[in-house]
Amino acid sequence: MGSFAVLLLLAFAVFQWKRQQLLTYALGEVKAKVERKYPVILTLGPAQFVGFKTVEISGMSLVPRATPTDTLLTARRLQASLSVRSLFAGRPVFSELEILTARLTARKTATSNNYSFLVKKQKASTVPVDTTKGTNYGLLLNQVLEAAFDNVPGQARFRDFYVSYLSVRHTAFLNLPELKIEDGDISGRLTANIDSVSNELGISGHIEPRDYALTARVYGVGGSVQLPYVPRRFGAMVSFDTVLVRLDGKDFENNSTGGELSVRGSVAARNFSLYHPKLAADEIEVKSGALDFVATLGRGTVALEKGSQVTVNKIVMYPEISVRMKPSRAIAIKVRSAETQANDFFSSLPTGIFDEVRGVQGTGTLTYSMSGSLDMAQVDSLRFDSRLQGKNFKLTSFGEGEQDLSKLNTAFQHTVYNDKGDSVRTFTVGPPNQDFVPYNDVSPYLIHAITTAEDPRFFTHKGFMEKAFVKSAIQNIKEKRFARGGSTLSMQLVKNVFLTRQKTVARKVEEALIVWLLENTRIASKQRMFEVYLNIIEWGPSKYRWPSGKRGVYGVKDAALFYYGKRPSELNLSESLYLASIIPKPKYSRYSFDAYGGLRSSTRYFFRLIANIMVTRGLIRDADRDNMPYSLSLNGPARQFMNFAARPDTTRVTAAADSSQFEPLNLIDLLNTGATTPDAGVNSGVPGVNPPK
Repeated sequence: MGSFAVLLLLAFAVFQWKRQQLLTYALGEVKAKVERKYPVILTLGPAQFVGFKTVEISGMSLVPRATPTDTLLTARRLQASLSVRSLFAGRPVFSELEILTARLTARKTATSNNYSFLVKKQKASTVPVDTTKGTNYGLLLNQVLEAAFDNVPGQARFRDFYVSYLSVRHTAFLNLPELKIEDGDISGRLTANIDSVSNELGISGHIEPRDYALTARVYGVGGSVQLPYVPRRFGAMVSFDTVLVRLDGKDFENNSTGGELSVRGSVAARNFSLYHPKLAADEIEVKSGALDFVATLGRGTVALEKGSQVTVNKIVMYPEISVRMKPSRAIAIKVRSAETQANDFFSSLPTGIFDEVRGVQGTGTLTYSMSGSLDMAQVDSLRFDSRLQGKNFKLTSFGEGEQDLSKLNTAFQHTVYNDKGDSVRTFTVGPPNQDFVPYNDVSPYLIHAITTAEDPRFFTHKGFMEKAFVKSAIQNIKEKRFARGGSTLSMQLVKNVFLTRQKTVARKVEEALIVWLLENTRIASKQRMFEVYLNIIEWGPSKYRWPSGKRGVYGVKDAALFYYGKRPSELNLSESLYLASIIPKPKYSRYSFDAYGGLRSSTRYFFRLIANIMVTRGLIRDADRDNMPYSLSLNGPARQFMNFAARPDTTRVTAAADSSQFEPLNLIDLLNTGATTPDAGVNSGVPGVNPPK
């Protein structure tokens, strides 16, 4: 027995010695393999077994050969489980990696970095590649995905892991007290400070590196998560409580353009919030939203393919979007929604955009569709179509408080504001106000002049003129500014009655929805809508104070008295045309005259243009136009505000140089005054909406 015990001790000693020798050899092989695969210097500290299978390495560093003084990764201690059988077989298998007190420091300068070697270089293609089409986004993303998934260990635990990234434009610091990967399951917490945006996050999920599949849940610990980079790059604030990211797989196919990547997955967020001053005055919030995507990325192209789905609360939409960067920027988009119950539709609208229709309810269903395309090399090719359609749709509730859409049918309080957003005056729109003028007490000349200049199909369309919108958008894109609007009278009415003066995307979208509701549910007749419009719009300087103490020139009664000392029913053709000409810019009315008190050429051009169209439409007689004087008698207080030019206007009266701001919607919309087919979907024939004779 003693001899047997001695033999066992000797055998164990030989085993321990041999195991340690093989461990040293195995780590040498690991070092050689890493250094063959990557241009780095891997240094491993002393290694020993601290258990039957557990190996501990005292220290490790990874340094790129290109920058030997710039260490990428260090660790104070590493532990791993090593299969003894595989060790003696000469094929060591490590698992259950644990890294303690590690530091990953990535740096990028204007000319170099210490981490790009981790991305596999694509083999040179024998197929010629057209580089004029720009960056291959598919190739770049494919390299990133492969670098990330190919280096994920099956079993790992990181404790006190600190990651930093420093570049000319960005800084990022990540502190992971613990991150664990076990059989593909991921869990951990981290504190992230990226471009001075700090978040404390929790992470959980599952990863399958071989399939390029990932499910990850990221959530805020003790508060919401604010997205970094976006504030600095776009001036926007994006936050959420929880985001669930899923990647189902990828396919990369080499082709003549250098390769194309297809990815499938989804992104879902809870309590998503977005703020940008040009989008909306307040935060845009969505309680629950998701994007299921089928995306394709190639050389200079990114596309969201058929099969993608967007969910906003209870609204489901199916988008198809393609973007091309070179040789010229181009975009094509098509979106359609599933048929949605009316109340689900209204309750699902994001807050911060549609606050003015809060409380609106209805029966039936709603369906939205939109399509458009634009090539910046051919701006005139712009195409756009947007439609909201109802099926058995009927409003049962018109909104809450001041934003009750049905208030147009009754007397209501209206407040007007100046350009600074300060309130100028509040008055009643309706018979209780002695300044209110009923529709039938307004000169037909003024009614015809305004509709011809601002919206010739007001009494027949359903609130929108898409050709006018497209024409305006083309001019705005060409001039890189808001040179022209495409608003109908319905849109101008909604803007003044229900919305603020803020020029944001959200306000325009909400404006369109309210117009659709007004026009398609017949809440108010066209005549009543025009009557309200005439009694609220601005027509002169807001600083003018009337003897009664009221300020500004608002409504048709004020306008007729301010300029001519008349009642609205007494206005002649010239006086009506002048009032119509200053509606777009009433504050510039003081510059309409030359040194002799005559109208400047741009205004005379407007008079002829609109009068000719009115004759063609049968709204006035040839004699009215031919006998129309091109002069005005300013018998009201307006004369003291006019800025008569120091010299006469010598511009040729036939020139249209100053007329673009006056171009009426019927010209923009290709009126073709001899046409017999109105816009698609007009509501002609509806009682009370036919144009006046």
